[in-house]
This record gives sequence, C-alpha cells and structure tokens, in this order.
Amino acid sequence: MPSVSIVIPAFNEEAVIGRCLEAVLAQTVRPAEVIVVDNRSTDATREVVAAMIADNPGAGIRLLRQDDRQGLIPTRNAGMDVAIGDVLGRIDADTTLKPDWVAQVTRVFADPATDAVSGPMEYYDLPLRAVGHQIDDHLRRLQVRLAGDFVFLFGSNMAVRAEAWRRVRPHLCDDVADVMHEDLDIAIHLAWAGCRIGYDSGVVAGMSARRVDDGPRDFRKYVERFETTYSSHGIRDLRLRAPMAVFLGVYPALHTHRAIQRQLAGLRR
Repeated sequence: MPSVSIVIPAFNEEAVIGRCLEAVLAQTVRPAEVIVVDNRSTDATREVVAAMIADNPGAGIRLLRQDDRQGLIPTRNAGMDVAIGDVLGRIDADTTLKPDWVAQVTRVFADPATDAVSGPMEYYDLPLRAVGHQIDDHLRRLQVRLAGDFVFLFGSNMAVRAEAWRRVRPHLCDDVADVMHEDLDIAIHLAWAGCRIGYDSGVVAGMSARRVDDGPRDFRKYVERFETTYSSHGIRDLRLRAPMAVFLGVYPALHTHRAIQRQLAGLRR
C-alpha cells in the first residue's frame, strides 16, 4: 500500500494549527510524515508546532521554514518537494482531517490509475454540520460531472501521487501576482499531462468557513480567481465556472449568519 506524506503550509495560524495537528495525530493509519512549512509567521505558529513535536516525538512531524518569499505557492512547493511519501497529501492549517483520512487516501491510491484525488468538506463552525457535508458532497460530485477533462482539486483536502507531482512540478504557474487558485492550476497541469484526477466521497476533511467573514469586495475577488485561473490557461468552458455562482449565491446568508453569531457571542461575554 502507498505511503502518505501530509504537507501543511502555514502563515500566522497559531489559532488553528494545533487542532489541525491533533486531527493528524488521531489518524487510524499513521502517515509517513507530517510537514508543516511556516512562511514568515509573526505570531506563535512555530511555537505551537514545536510544542506539538516535543509532546509527540515519534509522530513524524517536521517543521520547515520558507522565508525566501511570501506566498502559498512557494511555501507549498517547499513541503511537497521534500516529502518522501508515495502520495502527497495537501491540506490547510485550518483543516481537521477525519480519523480515517489517511486510510481512505491509501485505499484510493491503491488503484495505480489514480494520480490525484479530492473529497468533500465539513464546515465545523457552521450550523447543521452533517447537512452541510451532504450538500457540499453533492455539489462537488455535480461539479465533477460538469468538469470534463478538468476535474478540480481542492487545496484544503487533496492528495497527489508523488510521481505525478514531479511530472507537472516544472510546469506549474508561479503566480507572483497572486490572482489564481493554485489548486486548480495543479489540476489543470495534471490533466494536460494525461493524469487521472478522481473525487471520492470517503476522503472527508473539516475546515473553517472563515472565508465568508471577508467583506463583499474581498470575497468577490476570491471567487474571481476561478475565472482568472481558467482564462490564464486558455480554458473557456463555462461549466467550469459553476462554483463561482454557488459561492456568490450562498455568501450573503452565511456572511450575515456569522456576523450575528459574533454579536451574540460578544453579548454573552
């Protein structure tokens, strides 16, 4: 069975990185290693990770620093390039993996035809978490059916076969202007390389809905990254823009709900 490395880019994530690593430590199948790559954090991110390493010396957690350039892409690359696993799991610092995540990824990649995979998300700080998971899974499976050759990858919950990563790594966009979705860029280059990208409902991870706390202008800029990414690669298929409509459609209600929850929490104090 393939071994799995987990790579976690981090920038000022002291509030969430501990929970992320606790979920990794609770895996029913142990990953080959866990690589946290810190990118110029000014908070206590490194200290939290160092404490987790000290408390779990045999867990295979490594803390790297990427100080050459601010940004997710060089930080992601620094971890993915040195990972030793047959499969490279890529999650965010606010991701909380389900306990069987590594086991599920191992199962998926036991099929030698699979080069990459994503799965559904549970938003752990939104109400009706189980219902939200089912809706998220349904929408993602629908998007896979619409995607044709360009099945998406989702950076908070994805895994890539190391061989496939090394094949496309020289061709990935550097995106110095920071206007694209880096996970979609990986998926596009994998598709162009003839790699098979899958979606599996069993590969489940939790994440925060903190993105919808952004103001309307910033959230729209985030959503427009879909269009920028596909356009930059010369891909015109309108079906691939479906997530833009979904995100923009649910944003007002979720943004308002979270604002009310913060106000109520402040009153309770």
